[in-house]
Amino acid sequence: MHYLEPFFNWRHIYNSEEDKLSPFFGVVHSEFEFSQTVYNYYIHPQWDDFGSNTLYLRIIYVDYELHFAVIEMIGEWNDAIENDIMQLKREVIDKLSEQAITKFVLIAENILNFHSGDKDYYEEWFENVTDENGWIVAVNMPEQSQYDFKKRKLNYYIELMDLPEWRTFKPYHLYKKIDDMLMRRLD
Repeated sequence: MHYLEPFFNWRHIYNSEEDKLSPFFGVVHSEFEFSQTVYNYYIHPQWDDFGSNTLYLRIIYVDYELHFAVIEMIGEWNDAIENDIMQLKREVIDKLSEQAITKFVLIAENILNFHSGDKDYYEEWFENVTDENGWIVAVNMPEQSQYDFKKRKLNYYIELMDLPEWRTFKPYHLYKKIDDMLMRRLD
C-alpha cells in the first residue's frame, strides 16, 4: 500500500499545502518517512490525515471560481466505529464549503471497505450542496464498497459513478464531464 500515492499530475497547477484557503495549508509531507497506516500497512506519506484512523485523503484540485473540489481517498471508510463521515464533514468539507465549494468529486477507487453508520452527516452535506445547485460524486468506488454504500441507500446523497479514465482529464474537463453526465440524468 505504500506505493499508492495520491494522483500527482495536477500538482503543477494545484497543491493543497500552498493554498491558503485549504484545510491542509502549510502541511509538510515527508517523501521518505512512512508513519501512517491502514490495516497495519504503511501508506505513502503524501496522504493527508484529517482525524480518521482508517481513512486518509488528498485534495488534488480546487477551483474557487467554478466551486468544485477533487479529493482522492484511501483506506477503510468506517462510519460504524470511526464515524469517518463526521470527521470528513467537519474537518475538510465544511472548510471547503466556507469557500463556496458546492461540487465535490471524491476519487474513491482506493476505498478498500465501507462500513455504514448514521445518515445524518450525509443528509446535511447533501442539503448544503443542493441548496447551492451542487452535487457530490464518488468516482470508481470498488464493487464491494459500492454494495455496502447502496445497501444503506447512501447513493441518494452521493452519486456513484464509474469513470476509469479520469486521470486522462485536466481538472476542468473532469468537472465538466461529471457535471454534464449529472445534468443528462436529470433531464
